[in-house]
Amino acid sequence: MATKSTKGTLLMTKIYFQKMTPAGYAALEEQIATLKAKRPTLVARLKAARALGDLSENTEYSSAKRDLRHLDSRLRYLDKQLKYAQIVTPRTDGAIDLGNWVTLEFLDDHSQVTYQLVGRQEADLHQQKLAFDSPLGQALSHHQAGEVVIVTAPAGTYQVKILNVRSTAAAGFGAD
Repeated sequence: MATKSTKGTLLMTKIYFQKMTPAGYAALEEQIATLKAKRPTLVARLKAARALGDLSENTEYSSAKRDLRHLDSRLRYLDKQLKYAQIVTPRTDGAIDLGNWVTLEFLDDHSQVTYQLVGRQEADLHQQKLAFDSPLGQALSHHQAGEVVIVTAPAGTYQVKILNVRSTAAAGFGAD
């Protein structure tokens, strides 16, 4: 992809692909389908509000227009996410990468936790989904079970021991 600079020379722009799991890609497709199904209702609401007459003081019209604009904006954003998605399947060689489930022990308090490393847009710690580009995710990348890694985060430095790495969720844990 190339763009022109202000001096007329061509600049090369690197396209950034969002890494995500197959499940994350499917979730985006589902969101898009839901929004597309909702759109005709909003268009009908806008049309009905427009039929009421004077648009300058028509709050129903303004509200419907705003809602439709918001939905269309969200659709464009999600479509772009899909367009630039790079689907990554979990590694099976024992090294940690996007999509893998990892069980860790925090060495300061010996608490244990299991996370799946996912793309930024999929991250949700309440569902044990850790962004691979977070400080912890970056520190774990390409390491294996049994290793101790040092994590440098904004709040400080800490160590975690990798207890287990797997390509699928353990039965009953982390599975949706």
